[in-house]
Amino acid sequence: MKLLHGFVAFALAASASLAAAQDKVVYHIDDAAAQAQKGLRNIRNHLDTEPSTKITVVTHANGVDFLMEGAKDPAGNPMAAQVAALVARGVRFEVCEITLRNRNLKKDQFIQEAEFTPSGVVRLAKLQLAGEAYIKP
Repeated sequence: MKLLHGFVAFALAASASLAAAQDKVVYHIDDAAAQAQKGLRNIRNHLDTEPSTKITVVTHANGVDFLMEGAKDPAGNPMAAQVAALVARGVRFEVCEITLRNRNLKKDQFIQEAEFTPSGVVRLAKLQLAGEAYIKP
């Protein structure tokens, strides 16, 4: 009987731990023209449904463009406002530094909400290995 009680207690503790676990997701954007607007909309919807989700957006190649100063969406609205609103909800936006070197870009060309990572693809791999779900809009 003690063994049964111990097993039940363990099962309850394990399920409570899983229920309390925070979802973690990485969004991958490598083509801002095709993915940025859709990705930002997906992230808003994601957080509207699961507000405690930890979201990281990793950008590289042409995916960094929407995080640059003066970037606009297809309707002509500044992308910075959309990004800032998501940062206020806890989303991180990371730019690949290899892309910066390859495209002769400087960190000061990006909005203040942008963070930087040495390699976008390495960062994607590490986040996935750490258990984060992968989404490519």
